[in-house]
Amino acid sequence: MGGPNLEVFKFGMYIMFPIAIMYYYGTNLDKRFSVPDFWPKPEQTNRIPFEKDEIKSELERLRARRLYLRDKRLADEKKGNE
Repeated sequence: MGGPNLEVFKFGMYIMFPIAIMYYYGTNLDKRFSVPDFWPKPEQTNRIPFEKDEIKSELERLRARRLYLRDKRLADEKKGNE
């Protein structure tokens, strides 16, 4: 139908198209696909306590929060039953 030149052109397209796509998406990734402030700053992340005093205070904080939420839930259930 088209002759050998068309076949050479099609073969070149079959080879070059994936290479061009990989080159486009593979170069300059930091500028092209970066989202500013995507990752949290170190001071915004959770900090794991390592010292004994820090662990104890964190456990007390979690226990107080759990008891507060439990009391709140029980009060809401008591309100709902009446």
